[in-house]
Amino acid sequence: MSSKKSTPEEEYFARIEQENKTALRQKLEAEAADQEAMELRKLHYNRCGRCGHEMNPQLFKGIEIDICPSCNAVLLDPGELEQLVGADKSGVMGSITELFNFSRPKKS
Repeated sequence: MSSKKSTPEEEYFARIEQENKTALRQKLEAEAADQEAMELRKLHYNRCGRCGHEMNPQLFKGIEIDICPSCNAVLLDPGELEQLVGADKSGVMGSITELFNFSRPKKS
């Protein structure tokens, strides 16, 4: 049984090869993750989260919002709620209440 010691040159090339394999594996994993994200985006893009029908864009108070023709769900893109109701001064619930103008029936 002879144990052959590796030379510094062999160790260097083995380390470089391992680093290259690791870099290639990371690149392939990143590409696979990007591909999966693109496929999910294609599958769900502009679809209703409730029923899966295609959303229809409509203008509401100058903002283009997406409304589902099947279940009437509303989809707001990031920042659209703030554009519709303004800055949040009294809390989220107060702003949403003002947006939809909920009113309680008056007691007689």
